[in-house]
Amino acid sequence: MKKILVTGGTGYIGSHTVVELQEAGYEPIIIDDLSNSYIEVVDNIQSITGKRPAFEKTDLKDREATMEVFSRHNEIEAIIHFAALKAVGESVEKPIEYYKNNINSLIHLLEAMKLYNIDHFVFSSSCTVYGEPDELPVNEEAPVKKASSPYGNTKQISEEIIQDYIIPNSGKNFISLRYFNPIGAHPSAKIGELPTGIPNNLVPFITQTAIGIRDQLKVFGNDYNTPDGTAIRDYINVVDLARAHVVAIDRLLSGKNRSAFEVFNLGTGSGNSVLEIINTFEKATGKKINYTITGRREGDVEKVYADTSYANEELGWRAEKGLEETLLSAWKWEQKYRSEHT
Repeated sequence: MKKILVTGGTGYIGSHTVVELQEAGYEPIIIDDLSNSYIEVVDNIQSITGKRPAFEKTDLKDREATMEVFSRHNEIEAIIHFAALKAVGESVEKPIEYYKNNINSLIHLLEAMKLYNIDHFVFSSSCTVYGEPDELPVNEEAPVKKASSPYGNTKQISEEIIQDYIIPNSGKNFISLRYFNPIGAHPSAKIGELPTGIPNNLVPFITQTAIGIRDQLKVFGNDYNTPDGTAIRDYINVVDLARAHVVAIDRLLSGKNRSAFEVFNLGTGSGNSVLEIINTFEKATGKKINYTITGRREGDVEKVYADTSYANEELGWRAEKGLEETLLSAWKWEQKYRSEHT
């Protein structure tokens, strides 16, 4: 079985991708510092797949510790790099922390890639690189704009670092997957989105409000130029998103990539407003959400959703799961987790 190193593999998207990698016949090795995830996720992955992934508790900001992981695990075929701080609002408050974590982690991985002769790398990027796009839906040819948050800027800078790295390092191949907004949970309800502390993303805040952990959901802004005044995003099921990483790894290992640096948008191709998400959740689950409208949040863009035709055609991948099914999976995960941890 081919070994794939997965940084941030106990996190939300990482854990779902580890499951999909195992089910596709790969052998994932997880690196995570557990700063925004829990070690029990490894048990839950094993419960789903019947196979326990290797796990290394390591801070990628620590270069020496990172290199030690690579020295212990020879014959790694590829890296999937999820590990990053990822909250837009928090990044505005703590920019230096975001730059130190997200940039240094990438640099250490690129150094290890060269030292240990690893040729394939999938980078977890973001639609934030497009800023407030000129045209919707946004495709991969859209200009990368000045980021509206330090988080978004770390993704832009990371892509630039990768492209500079490729020039003197021929034979190294990268795919950058620009995510839109992942939501939902594995259908087993054994893994899902479990932020430490107060959630920064909409759907876990909705589910935590529905179950009574949070008193009220804040909707940031209702004066945007959208049909109901709330911000619009492209919400994609996390399992659909995870599958795309397996497809990307397959593509790199089979040499089907067309260039050393490829970019693909991962979304559904349509946008939903915050209020549409709340209303659809209520419809899917029968739970009413106590929410209030408050001011806009610093760093948020008004509306963005993907043109996914390139990923659909070139990767043979597309998002398959609908919004109601996805929101219901998030709610089932929240219920199951709380029933086991109260």
